[in-house]
Amino acid sequence: MKRRLVKIVVFVVALLPAAWLLRGLLIGDLGVNPAETIQLQTGRWALKFLLITLAVTPVRRIFHWNVVIQYRRMLGLFAFFYATLHLLTWIVFVHYFDVSFMIEDVFKRPFITVGMTVFVILFALAVTSNRWSIRKLGRKWGTLHRLVYLAAIGGVIHFWWLVKADITLPRRWAAAFAVLLGMRAWWWYQKRVTTSARRPVAAASGR
Repeated sequence: MKRRLVKIVVFVVALLPAAWLLRGLLIGDLGVNPAETIQLQTGRWALKFLLITLAVTPVRRIFHWNVVIQYRRMLGLFAFFYATLHLLTWIVFVHYFDVSFMIEDVFKRPFITVGMTVFVILFALAVTSNRWSIRKLGRKWGTLHRLVYLAAIGGVIHFWWLVKADITLPRRWAAAFAVLLGMRAWWWYQKRVTTSARRPVAAASGR
């Protein structure tokens, strides 16, 4: 019961940024360019939830707080949710549903190309974030969901190329993701070393 309550709280808190944007849009409190504000904020929240999702495993391993793993799927889906809002803002307020213009923009501007690639990855991860997909894909499921690292890197590049002038915030995002990915790379390396060390022992005992 307690875990279910925590999940509800996490769900509601994760929706607050969207609720704040909706409120601002309704009362006209999003500045002189509401569309740009919504687009920037939804993109940043997509990155934030990607960061939080990738931070779940390090938090679990470092602090031995295994309970956080049950929130990872929800947090990842919220990253996709805000990425979807970010894309919809671009479709509605920037291109006004002009498909040909959107296709041209994707191929013409590199930061749009990267952003669309990131969205496709997040879409693939979102639709396979269920038990049926895990059973159906088997080991391929884990390989597919490692693309979240590529999505995180692509998201930072998309943001970096978007702002152009003041890259202070993109640098901070890049540093944060670099730390998380560096931790995972170190753990992967340690696992490889441990596995390699065990093989000669196992071979010797087999004799």
